[in-house]
Amino acid sequence: MAVIKVKVASIIGRMDELNRVTEICGRSGIFHPDHALDFYKDTEKFTPLNEDNPFSGFLQKLYDSMSSIGQSSVLLPEEQIRRLQITTEEATDYVDRFTESIGSLQEKIVQTQKAMESCSQEAEDMSHFVGLNLNLDEIRECKFIKVRFGSIPKESAELLKTTYADNPYVTFFPCTSDQLHLWGVYICPIDQIEEVDKIFAKLYFQRLRLREIKKTPEDLVQSLQKKNQELQADLADLHKQEAQLWEREKKRFTEVYSYLAKCSTYFGIRHYAARYHDSFILTGWIPAECESSFIVLLDSLKSVEYSLTDADDVLAHSPPIKLKNKAPARPYEFFVNMYGLPNYKEIDPTPLVAILFTLLFGIMFGDVGQGLCLAFFGYFYMWKHRKMPIGKILLPCGIMATIWGFVFGSWFGNEEFLNPLYHAVGLPGKPVSVMEGSTTIKIIMISAAIGFFCISLAMILNIYSSCKRKDYARALVGQNGVAALIFYIALVLGATIQLSTGKKVLTVPYVLLLIVLPLVIVFLGDFLACPIRHEKFQPDSVGLFFTESFFECFEFLLSLMSNTISFLRVAAFVLVHAGMMIMVTTLAQIVDPTFGFGWYAVMAGGNIFVGVLEALLVSIHVLRLNFYEMFSRFYDGDGRAFTPIHVKGLVKA
Repeated sequence: MAVIKVKVASIIGRMDELNRVTEICGRSGIFHPDHALDFYKDTEKFTPLNEDNPFSGFLQKLYDSMSSIGQSSVLLPEEQIRRLQITTEEATDYVDRFTESIGSLQEKIVQTQKAMESCSQEAEDMSHFVGLNLNLDEIRECKFIKVRFGSIPKESAELLKTTYADNPYVTFFPCTSDQLHLWGVYICPIDQIEEVDKIFAKLYFQRLRLREIKKTPEDLVQSLQKKNQELQADLADLHKQEAQLWEREKKRFTEVYSYLAKCSTYFGIRHYAARYHDSFILTGWIPAECESSFIVLLDSLKSVEYSLTDADDVLAHSPPIKLKNKAPARPYEFFVNMYGLPNYKEIDPTPLVAILFTLLFGIMFGDVGQGLCLAFFGYFYMWKHRKMPIGKILLPCGIMATIWGFVFGSWFGNEEFLNPLYHAVGLPGKPVSVMEGSTTIKIIMISAAIGFFCISLAMILNIYSSCKRKDYARALVGQNGVAALIFYIALVLGATIQLSTGKKVLTVPYVLLLIVLPLVIVFLGDFLACPIRHEKFQPDSVGLFFTESFFECFEFLLSLMSNTISFLRVAAFVLVHAGMMIMVTTLAQIVDPTFGFGWYAVMAGGNIFVGVLEALLVSIHVLRLNFYEMFSRFYDGDGRAFTPIHVKGLVKA
């Protein structure tokens, strides 16, 4: 249970040294900046540095240009970035040249695409008139008639035949049609065109304005299709030029992009600094174990002064948290981060989560075959292939499920398959037969005992954590303090021993001293906490105090009972797994009593369904037992992550 010790570094120097200081802090890879003004009470003469980042614009240009050609940025490793021999002027000149080249190609591509769209649309429009016996060249040369190409709704076409049948100038020549429209032309003398246009407008005629009118519609469609093919070839050539340009520039682009990302990241540290006349103050956090190496870097600047203070002396500023756990427990930091990091004086619950989550998951999912599949799938697919953090957790959980599967004698739900193995090692059968009545009661009692142990452990951890933070009132008289722990243990153990052995344990002195007195202390917790914290007890009213204390005490008792009972879900899932697999086995025998293909198909499908469903549900319920039944008793989880400065590029939103 380790939270890495950190120190706060306060750096003071001249403004002309600030860039060198930020570069040193950024290059160190261990500096977590914090707002300097938050560390001082009198900040009237200090001003924050609200400066525009001069590198972000150039970085954005490179990113946009690269994204426009479908490429993704890859930053060099920070060690290589530090060795780059590039000046800011060289980088900005390269940005201008590269973006201009990409912009020119992109403009040509856009123009070509627009031309293709226009050409395709014209070909589609003209295709409606293929079959008309028209020479478009002759129509274009006519001086006394006008021709209108377009479509008309079929309802309007019927109206045209009846209402305007006597008008010789209102004549529509259809060509093609779809479900709703007729495509064609109408022709009329030039001196009648305005009147005829009005008539067709009333009939909802949709005119097509063709840019090219020559030859026949068939020839025009072929011409447009040929032109479209030429444009497609031009577009492919432009994309090829883009690819060639990227191949030529990729190495230099990555170097310049990485350099600008470094400059932009380091410049961002300035926003945390404060200015005092011609001097600056910069504050941040570093791991205590890296103090000597960080000091060496700062000592290279003779005009800069600094001081390092233990985080224990500045707890009010919420020191950032970096967890440090052994390799087996490290994957479970994923769950701790999900709930919330511990504050600086809290214990790290990661090892506890690692043990309890794995153990409870294994018990609730106990099956040799399904456990091995879960371990294999979690590690090799979810972690190795998909890089999902949960994959590394499923490996030990699958192994634990396999171990408990041997205890329960379950192999893909088959309760008899492992019997030869037990006989071979000298056992009469599987160690635990889940579905036997007497065993079921024992499993339920063991689940309750696990709950009692876990809740007691959570209270002990709360006492330890509270003492570590010097909150002795919470440790002694809180609802998860010493008094509450004594009450809980005395009540549960006393009742259990008396019921199981028949011996008189719950005597009057026992009840008064170990049950009633601790409960009274919890009831008066707010009152008793005041002298411990050296505070004066000032309730709004005595009646209100006792009312609130009553309901808080009632909630305390209710939570102890409900949290303990909640662990019965461990037994429930053991029984549910066995019951569901019996159902699958029974269904397989009904489908194919001869143990043929149907039997194996049902067993395979049933195991997949039960395995996936139980893996999901067991994970959720074990997390609930950790987060709600335990974490809520000893853990606040209000810490913030230690995030040292590292070079970052831009990413898509």
